[in-house]
Amino acid sequence: MNLIVVLEHRFASTPDEAVWTVSQFPYSFWMRYLEVFDQVRVVARVKKVPSVSPMWKRADGEGISFATVPHYIGPWQYLLKAQQVKHAVINAVGVNNAVILRVSSQISQCLKPLLHQNDYPYGVEVVADPYDIFAPGSVRNPLRPFFRWLFPRRLRRICAEASVASYVTEQALQRRYPPAPNAFATYYSDVELPDMAFVSAPRVPRQKIGTFNLICVGTLAQLYKGQDILIDAVNLCIKQGLDLKLTLVGDGKHRGELETQAKNLGLEERVCFSGQLTAGEAVRQELDRADIFVLPSHQEGLPRAMIEAMARGLPCIGSHVGGIPELLANEDLVTAGNLTVLADKIREVVTDSERMVRMSLRNLEKAKNYHNEVLRERRNACYRNLRQKTELWLKSQ
Repeated sequence: MNLIVVLEHRFASTPDEAVWTVSQFPYSFWMRYLEVFDQVRVVARVKKVPSVSPMWKRADGEGISFATVPHYIGPWQYLLKAQQVKHAVINAVGVNNAVILRVSSQISQCLKPLLHQNDYPYGVEVVADPYDIFAPGSVRNPLRPFFRWLFPRRLRRICAEASVASYVTEQALQRRYPPAPNAFATYYSDVELPDMAFVSAPRVPRQKIGTFNLICVGTLAQLYKGQDILIDAVNLCIKQGLDLKLTLVGDGKHRGELETQAKNLGLEERVCFSGQLTAGEAVRQELDRADIFVLPSHQEGLPRAMIEAMARGLPCIGSHVGGIPELLANEDLVTAGNLTVLADKIREVVTDSERMVRMSLRNLEKAKNYHNEVLRERRNACYRNLRQKTELWLKSQ
């Protein structure tokens, strides 16, 4: 049986019809579905480009193909192409296919009426929370309050009617978007943690006080990771006498304004913008050079970058949103968007070397729960259940 996966990510297609991605969802990601399904067809936005940089990764390959949805960015462009998008999505779903909707997703919403009309079994992989995505300070859009009301309502309906539901969190997303009582429900993260992703031992206490290197890994396409708040917090800590440097890994349209923010604060030598790095070894090298990982997000599902940092034994500070409280101890959490609280927490951690060791040990042990083999068992059980329910439904027709 073949599988259709619908998601919101944007891909690029070169003249040779190869499909590419910058970081998320390379070919290796889709191979996990092939352990249960024969072929996978990905339904997503694909933009035609003349070429891609060497950092881009191939997304299609043997067993993995793409059904192209007209490319758009943001709600206004979507409205202009809404009928084309709906038509492309519906045409991509043929008979005899299992269906997984990676949500929240406007593209998935286009397919939902067709599935509901035919009582077609489908699975959901809940990877983000629209209620938090459109929280104040997370997204700059005049329709943000309306979207925050609308999209969670839609996601609750999609989850309530799914035959199979998986979540990236153990409990957080399930509470807000519960599965149907008779649905198969489980949880697993998208993070990739093979043996090489783990350090063999936690960090050791620093022998002397010096510069503390903070790191934050996340897209700069939006500011929901809170990088602007983090820069201000670092500035406040430095004014209070701490010797800090900050590395921001990631790229996007807000990079320029963040660079300007750092410059206006006199932090040109203190804040480093590494840009987009290839997932895997390049990111791990940056993590290993850091002392503390900080992610003051306004919204999260379950941050893969934080789990990767934990696997490197890094002490972590995160905001009290999404699945982050499932990863960190309560004493390592801060209120999202609160500059003073974040600065105080950074100061607490960097001035207590024994605490940093305890954090490192705890985080490394916690990350082992997200080892590839642990997650693989849960994923395959979910996929097998969906395949079985789809096959039974097809026989009944």
